[in-house]
Amino acid sequence: MLVEVRTTREPVGVHYQLPIGVADEVPPELSDAARIGAFTGPSGTVQLYDALADPQLAAAFCSHVDPSLEFTTVRLEGGEQSNTSLVLDERYIVKVFRKVTRGPNPDVEVTEALGRNGFGGVPVPLSVWRRGATDLVVVRRYERARGDGVSLAMDSLREVFNRRRPPRDCRLDFADEAHRLGRDVAELHVALADAFGTEPGDGTAWALDMTAQAHRVADGVLDTARIESVYRRLRTADDLGAEIRIHGDLHLGQVLRLGDRWMVLDFEGEPGRPVEERRRPSSPLKDVAGMTRSFHYAAGMALREWPVPDDEIRVLAESWAVRSVNAFLSGYASFDEAHRLLPSTRAARDGLLSMFELDKAVYEVAYELAHRPDLIELPVRAVEDLLEDRLPPPDDRD
Repeated sequence: MLVEVRTTREPVGVHYQLPIGVADEVPPELSDAARIGAFTGPSGTVQLYDALADPQLAAAFCSHVDPSLEFTTVRLEGGEQSNTSLVLDERYIVKVFRKVTRGPNPDVEVTEALGRNGFGGVPVPLSVWRRGATDLVVVRRYERARGDGVSLAMDSLREVFNRRRPPRDCRLDFADEAHRLGRDVAELHVALADAFGTEPGDGTAWALDMTAQAHRVADGVLDTARIESVYRRLRTADDLGAEIRIHGDLHLGQVLRLGDRWMVLDFEGEPGRPVEERRRPSSPLKDVAGMTRSFHYAAGMALREWPVPDDEIRVLAESWAVRSVNAFLSGYASFDEAHRLLPSTRAARDGLLSMFELDKAVYEVAYELAHRPDLIELPVRAVEDLLEDRLPPPDDRD
């Protein structure tokens, strides 16, 4: 079923894809979260539940989506995600889009275009299941990886904390991985520019999108007026570089370490933003900012895991984050072709990157408020730090 949901926050209506299982009794191995409820009709009462939580029905669903698939096992992919992914025989991964909008899904649209151009750093669709022009499910090869960016970063941070040594002295130092990731992201941006074209950066449009996001955060949580005054600087900036189609939600959880390179996943963009906003071109530095923020987020999450983080552990966490950010930026800069997409001067690049880091931190506040309120302190502190330390004082901004 495609279910339309209307709320006071989204009165226009949002559509969700819901494969439904129907039985006299819900399979006992299913969690309470998979249960929908009872339905009473002319034939009696039946139980409704999420079909993708039931391996037998999930297998039937995948065979319906792509009858050419041959497989014997199905498992639900773990981890936090807004969609549902099913792994078949460890050979295929079937991504079922839960929130759907009319027209192409950005994840399908971008990876199909990059695949046609021969770019190998993204998972290219093998098949897509559509209703009309609306993408519902995409099937890809399942990539065997050393791990995603989050798991590898957290392993590195735990070693730093356990040994109480600087990151450079640890076997799992993340600097080389971050450098390679930076170069691979730069290569991705050049491939996106080639596939979708480039335009001069539009600071006014960027400022409008950033301001709209700031107003999605609950009143009183952030100093919205001051944030807006920072964004207004974009309206008169004259060295912005190019705007291109971008990833839109790049962070350590969206990359897999394969062999000698990183693979970038999930081009849907930030789920908290409207899809038309996610599909709009922007600066490559928006993606760069997403990744630099992610290094700091990983350090913050590792600190939360540590039983009692003392001053030494806090210093080591900050050192890890700064070292990883610097290595990532150095790797990005090492791919010469990407420089044509960026502002021409170092000062303009640094200023624009800080602007997008602030926008990302504001988005993180809205996301955590909606999904993980116990983590809200991490992005709120980041917004405050960016306003105080990295951006000009109020009198210099207008």
